[in-house]
Amino acid sequence: MTQNPRTNLSRGRDAEELACRHLEQQGMSLAERNYRSRFGEIDLIMQDRDTLVFVEVRYRARGDFGSAAETVDARKQGRLRATAEYYLQNTPRASKKACRFDIVAITGDGEDTDFRWLRNVF
Repeated sequence: MTQNPRTNLSRGRDAEELACRHLEQQGMSLAERNYRSRFGEIDLIMQDRDTLVFVEVRYRARGDFGSAAETVDARKQGRLRATAEYYLQNTPRASKKACRFDIVAITGDGEDTDFRWLRNVF
């Protein structure tokens, strides 16, 4: 049985919101959400003191076929890098800042949810 795509989209948005709230509780501030370029999209761009953080949020309902973090393969990393470079080139206030890439991986629903914040992953 296939799931309704709107349901999956809603779960993805909920995961992004959960990740954003968690990162803000850790002292980070949101600079951009769902930044798009011709190269791809970055879910969250956060400010962590003097560092700009490009955050990829990955959600999986179940971990039967690998973790959510494992879905950020070399191709996806390349698109994230290209989009981040585009952002830095077109956002003067950001172009001189240090930056890093983080992944927030969320697997499961409800009580058994596994939330992982992986910093400076690539």
